[in-house]
Amino acid sequence: MPRRRLRGALATLALLGPALLGAAPGGSGETVSLAGNEPGQRLDVTLVQVVDPAVPADPEGPAPDASTRLLAVRFRLENTGTAVYKDSPAPAAHLLDTAGKRFTGLNSPTTAGASFPDTVTLSPGGSAEGFVTFRLPQDAVPAAVQFALNGGLADDVGQWSLP
Repeated sequence: MPRRRLRGALATLALLGPALLGAAPGGSGETVSLAGNEPGQRLDVTLVQVVDPAVPADPEGPAPDASTRLLAVRFRLENTGTAVYKDSPAPAAHLLDTAGKRFTGLNSPTTAGASFPDTVTLSPGGSAEGFVTFRLPQDAVPAAVQFALNGGLADDVGQWSLP
């Protein structure tokens, strides 16, 4: 019984941790303003769409096996800061499931739509939109998506709950 309580507590901490650290929670379609670790780094990030399951765009490319599936999340990024944003959105995004497991985003194209390039460069006022893909177990239940600047390492973390 103590093990089950510990697992539940860890799952709750994984979901609530960013909120406790000052992250702005939101729902799909909501824009969250995030700061980076360097002066002038600020990005408005909007979770636009979730496609679950997602289908690989290249039939010859890596596909999920029988035990995994792909999930694609479409983000809109707008540079609202004074510094140039130059980062890779895929590793800056994470998906949390209801068991508290964390999955890092991938640059794997799907038929859901265009993925972000490996590196996105946005001048102040610039914007970009694209998908980040996650590979997760077939039985995983997505709970939330997170995004942070600086390759996902910034202190300011945006989080969107998933239905």
